[in-house]
Amino acid sequence: MRKTEAASGAVTVLREGRHLAAEIRGVELSRPLDEAQFGVVHRAFLEHEVLIFRDQDIEAAQFMAFGRRFGALTVHPFSPNLADAPELIVLDNHRDNPPKLTDIWHSDETFREAPPMATLLRTTITPALGGDTLFASMTAAHEGLGDATRRLVSGLEGVFDFKPFRTLFGDSDEDHRRLRDLEARYPPRNHPIVRVHPESGRKCIFVNRQFTIGIDGMKDSESAPLLAMLFDQANRPEYQYRLRWRPGTVVLWDNRAVQHYAVHDYTPQRRRMERVTIAGDVPFGAGAGYDGPVIGRPAIALGDQDAVPDAGDEPVRQSRRA
Repeated sequence: MRKTEAASGAVTVLREGRHLAAEIRGVELSRPLDEAQFGVVHRAFLEHEVLIFRDQDIEAAQFMAFGRRFGALTVHPFSPNLADAPELIVLDNHRDNPPKLTDIWHSDETFREAPPMATLLRTTITPALGGDTLFASMTAAHEGLGDATRRLVSGLEGVFDFKPFRTLFGDSDEDHRRLRDLEARYPPRNHPIVRVHPESGRKCIFVNRQFTIGIDGMKDSESAPLLAMLFDQANRPEYQYRLRWRPGTVVLWDNRAVQHYAVHDYTPQRRRMERVTIAGDVPFGAGAGYDGPVIGRPAIALGDQDAVPDAGDEPVRQSRRA
């Protein structure tokens, strides 16, 4: 697909995918964005759901400061961080510490009562081969459901749990104590299967394979096939964007509308990433009402090459030739 541009002052938004992703040019994250620049970036964030900033020569403090422009940073209860900056997650994978738990479609921390609204990620050591991240637009996935399926899932609530992180705990008394404490802090939560985006008004599929364990009010035998169908929407290439990391890349995605999948194909190379998550609100469905603006994707810009060919110029299937 041909890339399309929209410029505002010194900031350019270069559309990368049909349903999601745009590259932002003309912004240096080493310096604070002025209000005009941030306004363009924030609007692009709502329209495109994934923003890519290339060639950013920044330090961790500047990276975190950019994240704070969108809201307060949260502390992940399970991921590795730094003692002097607990909001900063450090994912340092190599042959002695292979990646785990992220090669599955998911939205970050949906086991929380108020999951993060966005995730900001950057690479500090980039493998020469592999290590891509895939993103899937769950607003596009919802739009792609049939009318009857949309009616079926609207109003239902998924049950969310931090199930993959249970594997981080052993059988020691200390591990059992820590796990019980975390279970008390993060009990299973219900969130709408179809979430209404609190800023754009768009509807999106909010359940994900990593953290959703059932549907409230349904037996497992009833919920499992319905959830499997919804989970599988992220597998459709039409809804995806694949990011190839290179040094200096920073990515911001909307955790309310996007799922992601980290490809574990780079071992034994080293890959070091830094991440922050930005505090969000309690998800709500269509029944709660939404009276804000509806912000959709921009129309695709067409050029001369997109004109319908003249009659008689198009190819004909061989089976239809005399």
